[in-house]
Amino acid sequence: MIELGKKNTLEILRDTSVGLFLGDEEGNDVLLPNKYVPEGYEIGQTLEVFCYLDYDERPVATTLEPYIMLGEFRLLQVAEINEFGAFMQWGLEKHLLVPFREQREKMKEGQWYVVHCYLDNRSGRLVASNKLDKFLSNDNLEFREWDEVDLVVTRQTDLGWEVIVNEKHKGLVYFNEVFKTINIGDVLPGCVKTIRKDNKIDISLQPLGSRVLEPAANKIYSVIKEQGGFLGLHDKSSPDEIRDVMQMSKKTFKKGLGTLYKARKIQLEGNGVRLLED
Repeated sequence: MIELGKKNTLEILRDTSVGLFLGDEEGNDVLLPNKYVPEGYEIGQTLEVFCYLDYDERPVATTLEPYIMLGEFRLLQVAEINEFGAFMQWGLEKHLLVPFREQREKMKEGQWYVVHCYLDNRSGRLVASNKLDKFLSNDNLEFREWDEVDLVVTRQTDLGWEVIVNEKHKGLVYFNEVFKTINIGDVLPGCVKTIRKDNKIDISLQPLGSRVLEPAANKIYSVIKEQGGFLGLHDKSSPDEIRDVMQMSKKTFKKGLGTLYKARKIQLEGNGVRLLED
């Protein structure tokens, strides 16, 4: 089955004047226009392509990389507005439509919005929506505390940053646990810190518990090397100083120092930390 909105690995069936026809094992085929045909192809080899509907509403393949695929949430920019809705730039020739009914508020040309890409059952077209909550649910969570997850940052609240977890659920990263600059639309890894009784999810941008020690120690070690073997921070430095330089909490920094000290990699001095020669 050739899936719209996703990457498909298809076999080259035949060469025509307008491009290559690619097919799947079920006998379906789709056109890859000449402008996307790679050099040195052979009939029978496979290509990975993205499939969507062209301007004439016909399935077509492309080797271009879209900014968003079916089921994903991503930050896109409005290219134009017309009587049908907002059209988003998504890396392909034909823009992605956000109908007026799927706009949380009236979109403006040139502005950026986090949207969800889905297949409209009525038209069979790929469209997008920025009414994000209708595509998210915390009812059936497919992970546990401490699990690593993929995140998309959606908005800033009074408590922290709201994130989409694994393209399905809603979570929150508290401000006091953010130690680097993040922005709406960022796609980044995280860990499930807490799953509350009401299935609200607290997310950490750092590995949790003992898992944070080795990455923190490695980062501190790398920074000391980059600074010529001496780092002007220590366990008495202020949390703000540590956050600005290391992008980690003071607690994590102290644990990382402890790991390096026990491994005899560093020497603690009054005004900083010095790297010991191997």
